[in-house]
Amino acid sequence: MQQSAVPELARTDTRPIHWAATATAVAGVIALSSLVQPGPATAAQPTTTTEARPAPTATTPPGTTGVAFPLDCGPVKAVVAHRTSGDLDGDGKPETVAVVHCDAAMGTPPDAVYVLTRDATDGTPRVVATLVQPADRLTVTDLALRDRTVTATLLGYSTDDVPSCCPDVKKPAAWRWNGHAFLRSTPADTRGV
Repeated sequence: MQQSAVPELARTDTRPIHWAATATAVAGVIALSSLVQPGPATAAQPTTTTEARPAPTATTPPGTTGVAFPLDCGPVKAVVAHRTSGDLDGDGKPETVAVVHCDAAMGTPPDAVYVLTRDATDGTPRVVATLVQPADRLTVTDLALRDRTVTATLLGYSTDDVPSCCPDVKKPAAWRWNGHAFLRSTPADTRGV
């Protein structure tokens, strides 16, 4: 009789004692692993430098953070919904156009559209023009700036009886600086929605 190179297993059936022994061994490994933890991680702290951040340059468009928009929001804050930047007056310095509304919990608050530039003395952003007043009860979409012209789609209401959730008038609008003020034009494709 020839013997196999692989000895036969002595037993292939299990008893409850085998399961108890296995469970005890697994529980022991888990308990031991919870006691043995790696040491605390250490990371190199970033070096601090005393270099000041560079001041915004004339080619950096004004930001909207911290700007006091002329918008009365009561206890809620003003939110910048859209913005775009570019040189509107041809002086080589970019301006920012911002669509702003109050952060209302419900409803559709009216938008305002403001033009921002940098203050000549300290470079801080400031509002220099208002293209759309909140009192106009408009929602502004599709804001763009191209060839020194600001364009947008204005959603409004045909009467005061139309609920503010559901504007029923859609008007394209464009504004261009004429050297003294922004002039608004309305393309001919004004239509209802």
